Amino acid sequence: MARPKAFDQDTALQRAIALFREKGYAGASTDDLLGAMGIGRQSMYDTFGDKRGLYLAALERYNAASIAEFTGDMEAGASPLDGLEAALRAFARRAGAGREGCMGVTAVFEFGQSDPEVASISAASARAQLAAIERRLASAGAAGETPSDLDARAAAAFVASSLAGMRVAARGGADARALEQIAVFTMRALRRPSS
Repeated sequence: MARPKAFDQDTALQRAIALFREKGYAGASTDDLLGAMGIGRQSMYDTFGDKRGLYLAALERYNAASIAEFTGDMEAGASPLDGLEAALRAFARRAGAGREGCMGVTAVFEFGQSDPEVASISAASARAQLAAIERRLASAGAAGETPSDLDARAAAAFVASSLAGMRVAARGGADARALEQIAVFTMRALRRPSS
């Protein structure tokens, strides 16, 4: 009979995410991870397989949580574009408050397309985020908030690129105020001019 796990897997995974955000995959040694997670080597191997398995599980969890948080923030506005702006500003405040870095962006920097599993997780997350933003922009178009000729798919890609730039800027030391300015300029490009 298998012994029950003597640690909280969710807590351990969150601690691994924090370390991977700070140091990346290559910079986080197995010993660093075990210390941060408060578990033994065998527990890690039994639960995640190895450091790579842990990283893949952490990346999936991190990306899913980030997208859910951003999508939830989009629901906060009184209108579709107000919601998108609220999400961008909330992201700017969170990213500007810490210097841990975005695990999703770090994965792209470290691995690019060289690791098919990491690339697959990253691509699936990017598609999910892009689709959520595109739906929001389509709603904004239907509500007359954006110019009538705005291509929601292209505009969603623009917003996603702005978010990626904000993530990189935050890692480079930009504060919340600087990141909110990026959000403001991004929204200015999307709004229908007032008559």
